[in-house]
Amino acid sequence: MLQIRKSEDRGVANLGWLHSRHTFSFGHYHDPQHTGFGPLLVINEDRVQPAQGFGTHGHRDMEIISYVLDGALEHKDSMGTGSVLHYGDVQRMTAGTGVRHSEFNHSRSEPVHFLQIWITPDVQGIAPGYEEKHFSPESKKGQLRLIASPDGRDGSVLIHQDAAIYASILNGTDQVQHALAPGRTAYLHVARGQLSVNGTILAAGDALKMTDESTVTLSQAEAAEILLFDLPY
Repeated sequence: MLQIRKSEDRGVANLGWLHSRHTFSFGHYHDPQHTGFGPLLVINEDRVQPAQGFGTHGHRDMEIISYVLDGALEHKDSMGTGSVLHYGDVQRMTAGTGVRHSEFNHSRSEPVHFLQIWITPDVQGIAPGYEEKHFSPESKKGQLRLIASPDGRDGSVLIHQDAAIYASILNGTDQVQHALAPGRTAYLHVARGQLSVNGTILAAGDALKMTDESTVTLSQAEAAEILLFDLPY
């Protein structure tokens, strides 16, 4: 079964310094039909103005992944970690027993555009942790590149949940398939461009829930960049 989530139907937060689109219920936006999908709880598409950002705030028992699309995202946290993320960088922060952090646009002249993803962990009360890795465009072109997994395989960041996140850049005649094991479901988010997913045309900001499907087929892409979540029911 396929269920489309159109870009324009997402929640909106416009604070001047921040423009965000919420795929699932978040903050002041609540939609009982969209409160997450399995352990996938949040996909926020954030655009932050130069030299602005999220002040220090806390989290517990959550896997928080940042996927930078454009610009420079500066991160600081109570674990003593500090870095500036650019396109292709993926950051994983395990909140565990509690962590405080801030996220700012490092640039004073250009906006930063990134996806903030929250996944509920399958274990609680663990020590906070941090990891970041770079995935080049070449590693994603015409194929699915694993960027997050429960065991950190193939150079992916490690998340504490039986979930896998893949990134891909597709164009023209590219066609990619991903097999779903029994008892698994999938969620696909289009970061840029346009493509067909199991025969359904999606554009930037659109997403597709897939249940009771055995295969995810990506084709007919036009400068598309996507994230594919392989999830437990």
